[in-house]
Amino acid sequence: MAELACCRYFLLQNQFDSYEKHSLQIKLLSVIVLLAAEMTNVSTVFTVLLLMVLWLQDAIWKTFQSRIEPRLLQLEKHISEGSEESPFQFNSEYHRVRLRGTALISEYLRQSIRPTVAFPYVVLIVVLVGRGLL
Repeated sequence: MAELACCRYFLLQNQFDSYEKHSLQIKLLSVIVLLAAEMTNVSTVFTVLLLMVLWLQDAIWKTFQSRIEPRLLQLEKHISEGSEESPFQFNSEYHRVRLRGTALISEYLRQSIRPTVAFPYVVLIVVLVGRGLL
């Protein structure tokens, strides 16, 4: 059973890391959007709204990523202890603690204000608005 737990751990760790890559891609897309908007003289308001959508999308990805972390920590504990607990309870555990409605939206917003998520978007929006004021 320990081999199955290790396999599940590596799969989840890979998925956890892929969310980080997707988050970086969204951030890079935001920079490209800003540059393209500046080169084509697109409305500042439209560009800010588009950057805010990308910011929220990044927060949603980080929320998905944050849901994997507790299971990874749980699997690490079971592996280190040589536990016989089944490593195949990810979806049922996820479903048990899944947020809905306003609680889910609130979680997305909490993720969006984390410094590692918010930093590039705040800078891009400040640059865009500052440039529009000049």
